[in-house]
Amino acid sequence: MEKLKSKPLLADYLHRLTDDTGIFQHTKFGIPDRSKGYTSDDNARALIVAVMLYTSRKDKASLDLIHTYLSFVHHAQNVDGSFRNFMDYHRLFIEKAGSEDCLGRCIWALGFTLSEASVPHNLQNTCRYMINQALPHVLGLQSPRAMAYTIIGLTSMLETQQALAYTFPYPSKEKADPDFLPQAKIASMVEELANRLQTMYKYNRGEDWHWFEQSITYGNAMLPWALFKAARLSHNEELRQTAKESLDFLGSLTFSKEGYFKPIGSHGWLERGGEAALYDEQPIEACEMLYACLEAYKTLGIRTYYNQASLCYDWFHGRNSRNESLIDAESGGCYDGIHALGLNLNQGSENIVSYCMAHLVMHDE
Repeated sequence: MEKLKSKPLLADYLHRLTDDTGIFQHTKFGIPDRSKGYTSDDNARALIVAVMLYTSRKDKASLDLIHTYLSFVHHAQNVDGSFRNFMDYHRLFIEKAGSEDCLGRCIWALGFTLSEASVPHNLQNTCRYMINQALPHVLGLQSPRAMAYTIIGLTSMLETQQALAYTFPYPSKEKADPDFLPQAKIASMVEELANRLQTMYKYNRGEDWHWFEQSITYGNAMLPWALFKAARLSHNEELRQTAKESLDFLGSLTFSKEGYFKPIGSHGWLERGGEAALYDEQPIEACEMLYACLEAYKTLGIRTYYNQASLCYDWFHGRNSRNESLIDAESGGCYDGIHALGLNLNQGSENIVSYCMAHLVMHDE
């Protein structure tokens, strides 16, 4: 896949938003808001960025971030394999178990980390162990986005031969435990989750509504992205067609005739038969749509999808409904989004992580 050329990403703000526990959830403008604590959601996504940085740079600073974020996610996992999400500033989780989406995001991050050969083997073994612990929860998922995150994480792992090359805790094949990360079983889980998304799509689809639900809310592009990956794994043409049709429909609602990306606003979303909320536009939607379009480009070879991915990246830099950059030139942080009165000047972790992911996948450092 071709890459854009630009200046290397400055990750200083990511480091400033991270302490020895993990990445903070929220900020007051550019300062971490300690009262809001941390989440596994944000640390899982930050783990993906740290792995991408380390793969590109092979530097100690990025490896240290991997250790920090992976340690947080490990601490968040319960004995039964589920994950807690919200932690206060005193390092105390304030819930017994997080949402299904949280579990899906953690599996996504762990699977992605396993897919990168540059990550040290001892850290990859931690990921293998944690995914294996989480597997009993996979087929119980009901949230479509949790299914999508999980599909993306598990397919990333399955697509990479070295990901399953070492069977924890025994590195030799003679002592391998057949019940540990069983490849055929995991592939079957991916197929089952993809078929559930396909069933949801068929149930809700109409002549003028090509979507999985009766509304379009958050994390939308994850759904077609996941089906593209599942289709490649299973060679299922029906899944591929659903992925394309749903992504095209989402694109028809979010790429404006003026030539920029405008995500569905979080202040009201889009109900079937209604009008899309104009604001707030959130960075995570631009990032995830970018990834879905790149997946479509890689799968179908149609140039339009790469151009759409580029528009999603340009959204961060001012090609948007406000003609304003969401990247703070002083701090390097990413603003929380676009609302009716302008930019939301807070610079929380979800947003800098979303920008870093978008930048790193679109540029050759």
